[in-house]
Amino acid sequence: MSSDPLETYIDAAAAVLGLPIEPVWKPAVRANLDVSLKMARMIQEFPLPDEIEPASVYEA
Repeated sequence: MSSDPLETYIDAAAAVLGLPIEPVWKPAVRANLDVSLKMARMIQEFPLPDEIEPASVYEA
């Protein structure tokens, strides 16, 4: 097992989900997870005041 926490997570999540991941796919899985974690970090770090309320109507 790898000492890299992200590799360990990928292996453990795949095992729990019963999802086989071919070794050649692992770099792409890791890259996707890296991007997802960076986006989540950006959202988490965005400052919002405590008084903020969700929008009642979303429009595109």
